[in-house]
Amino acid sequence: MASYKLLLLPGDGIGPEVMGEVTRLIDWVNTSGLATIETETDLVGGCAYDAHGESVSDATMKIALEADAVMLGAVGGPKWDGVPYDKRPEAGLLRLRKDLELFANLRPAICYPALADASSLKRELVDGLDIMIVRELTGGVYFGEPKEITDLGNGQKRAVDTQVYETYEIVRIAAVAFELARKRGNLVHSAEKRNVMKTGVLWNEVVTQVHKDRYSDVKLEHILADNCAMQLVRAPKQFDVIVTDNLFGDVLSDEAAMATGSLGMLPSASLGAEDERGRRKALYEPVHGSAPDIAGKGAANPIATIASFAMALRYSFDLGEAADRIEKAIADVLDQGLRTGDIKQDGCKTVGTREMGDAIIASLKSAT
Repeated sequence: MASYKLLLLPGDGIGPEVMGEVTRLIDWVNTSGLATIETETDLVGGCAYDAHGESVSDATMKIALEADAVMLGAVGGPKWDGVPYDKRPEAGLLRLRKDLELFANLRPAICYPALADASSLKRELVDGLDIMIVRELTGGVYFGEPKEITDLGNGQKRAVDTQVYETYEIVRIAAVAFELARKRGNLVHSAEKRNVMKTGVLWNEVVTQVHKDRYSDVKLEHILADNCAMQLVRAPKQFDVIVTDNLFGDVLSDEAAMATGSLGMLPSASLGAEDERGRRKALYEPVHGSAPDIAGKGAANPIATIASFAMALRYSFDLGEAADRIEKAIADVLDQGLRTGDIKQDGCKTVGTREMGDAIIASLKSAT
């Protein structure tokens, strides 16, 4: 039986509550004989700052680098608004991404049929929606230098963020998108702003060349990022895989998320390059934030975190069948009319975090 090491970083706010439901699914995997997943739990975000004065410690990073995968709950909250910028909770997440060299962020936007009416868009626009947004994660404006605020005197300041991309960064993220498309609808939209940004010009050129050299069997469409944003609201089902840079990926993936009904429903995976064994460093996390307003109330939606664990099974542990079973259990529970507060609907039963986890596990066990 295969054995894997998984680092759990529950983080802040509702993070520990939703991660608690994942630990129950890990027990299900272990007792089902599918694999052995050994876990270790540590701190990241505001709770790590409180404990160590850093949003992620060197010791935690060492464990993360040695693990087969990392699962994160959520980080941040108003409690830490006043901490130094480089020690803010989100800096821990950025360090994890950077030190693990996780350049490819996969954000699926799936609208379950039972939740089509919960979307802010009309049912016919989102029913059956299944998009994969592939966001470049370690380059672009979030990491480019110089990044600074300069005092110009006379009450004036200048802020600078630098958008930087090199050819190799675009090549590798494009390859991930094309490989995924081959297993899905065989269509990639590449989103950039080549009409006003030099990085967009290079992005367009490199993606075009990668497509020509290695993936001509996949249909490629180029689209300006602002038009892509509009089309995600106008006709989102035209998309299959969208590949884009760090900044646009951050914005477009959240927009696509809301088309599905709730940020609480969506998982994500951040992947590194394949090593000599064909394995990738990986971090899995829900798209939603720490939701401090409901933290500790047992009201959080655990589905995004549970679905993130399913992605870990699929991409890090070679357990695609188990991932399929978890995703089907989520759909079945939603079909039964169970809803957490963020996706509540008339005629459905509103449940808490633990009850939703109970129902998903019960569905899993009944299907075995």
